[in-house]
Amino acid sequence: MKLDTFYEGLADDALTRGAEPLTQSLISSRTKDGFERQTIHSMMSRKAEEIGDQPALYEVMADASLGRSWTYSELHGEAEKLGRALANRHDRGERIAVFANNLPEWILLELASAYAGTVLVTVNPALLAREVRYVLEQSKASAIYFADFVRGRALGPVVEEATAGLEHITYCIRLADEASMYDGHDRGELRETAPEDVVQIQYTSGTTGFPKGALLHQMGLIQNGIDSVGRMGAQTGDRLPLYMPLFHTAGCAILTLGGLSRGVTLYLMADFDPAVAVELISKHKLRFMMGVPTMLVAIMDVAEKTGTDVTSIDGVLSGGSMVAPELVKRSEKVFGVPMLIIYGQTEASPGITGTFADDEIDDLSGTIGLPYPHQDVAIMKPGTSDVLPLGEQGEICSRGYNVMAAYNDNPDATAATIDEEGWLHTGDLGTMDARGYLKITGRVKEMIIRGGENLFPAEIENALLEHPAISEIAIVGISDEKWGELVACFMRATDGPKPEAAELKAFIRERLSPQKTPAYWIWVDEWPLTGSGKIQRFALRDQFVEGKFEALTA
Repeated sequence: MKLDTFYEGLADDALTRGAEPLTQSLISSRTKDGFERQTIHSMMSRKAEEIGDQPALYEVMADASLGRSWTYSELHGEAEKLGRALANRHDRGERIAVFANNLPEWILLELASAYAGTVLVTVNPALLAREVRYVLEQSKASAIYFADFVRGRALGPVVEEATAGLEHITYCIRLADEASMYDGHDRGELRETAPEDVVQIQYTSGTTGFPKGALLHQMGLIQNGIDSVGRMGAQTGDRLPLYMPLFHTAGCAILTLGGLSRGVTLYLMADFDPAVAVELISKHKLRFMMGVPTMLVAIMDVAEKTGTDVTSIDGVLSGGSMVAPELVKRSEKVFGVPMLIIYGQTEASPGITGTFADDEIDDLSGTIGLPYPHQDVAIMKPGTSDVLPLGEQGEICSRGYNVMAAYNDNPDATAATIDEEGWLHTGDLGTMDARGYLKITGRVKEMIIRGGENLFPAEIENALLEHPAISEIAIVGISDEKWGELVACFMRATDGPKPEAAELKAFIRERLSPQKTPAYWIWVDEWPLTGSGKIQRFALRDQFVEGKFEALTA
């Protein structure tokens, strides 16, 4: 195991281990060392001064060759230029949306928006027009900046449909249109901001089926990125591939802001391609990487099939829940290091806990690790702020710099998620041992995690209930080795013929993005119900696994 440089400069994080055993399911921030209130502009200004000539960002082309590149000084300078253009177009605090895949312009816009004092609304480029419109309306964005194509799909028509009739949209600008992007850079002035200022809105789960916009501030995004990349072990000068989607905190916060804060060099892939990732690792001796398990498995598949040496990797970080021992061992075989786990959620900026490279196999595969430094983590009785005894199952809660400011324009949801003492209630169930290591045991919410992406049953259910043949519906996550979970749709029919899976698939694909499409379609005659008449989703899941249903696939 390659640990020669892992703890260099990480004394503050190391202090979270080896302390006295806990007496209850609460681990407090062990140290204030390494914590700094920063803005994105102050962080980048410092890096440009300290390591200005070091490469900060490479654009990776589809054939794995390198395109454009920026040093830290060049990246900061161009972001300032774009920031002045944004400040000329948009007022302080104005919301601007970005609808694109992983382009260098995305990162430039992320930095520039913070420099201009505006708020970046991140939009998944896989969303359909009606989904994009919801985000634009809920966030009250005044502009949308978009890519021309994402995996062959033209985004211009999507933007045109999504913005039709929205009077608050004043600009629709192509990221490739340099003249429009930088128009006004000679007239705008960068704005002073505070670390606590909200700089991004990212959309996440909702019990009503409609995503909620998490208001994320600079201090949370920067420090959490530093802590996450630090837990992985990356330091100044290390090289990392960036294929995690930038619209999510893993891409734009952990790897981008955290990586830049640590002084790394990022190799930005527009879209995930395991063959390209393997070639990059081998050719450029990349040292650290992050991905959801499906991505990492695909990379290992290619490396083993081609015989490519990828042992330059010194750290592998995977988001999600606990991983199988076989996957940890495979990572050690292919990369020479185990796979580490980060657990968190968007509302936490996002990291809450993580494992260490020298953890025993039982901790690497059976836990989600220890809390990150600079935040408190507890297991509480669901629906309360009562800390539970060690080993007792309850809700995982976090408190500290990392917690979002609020949900956008949704005080009720905010109050239900962040209590009066500042604890963020994650909705996940877990336990904590005397060392502070956590395990996930279930979910308070019924969220489905497919390939590292959060899917929300109510949203899918609401869309499918528009079909005239469906009277009642329950969306359930089914465990899957490759994807983590797949979507299963259980339905009761109205009077009349039952449509086949192909028809249902076509119906949902007209309304929601592809990743939300059920893999299994099951017609049922009656539901397993609770005493109060609610559908027992766990019973449906168990019966499906036991083979008691005949599933249609398309």
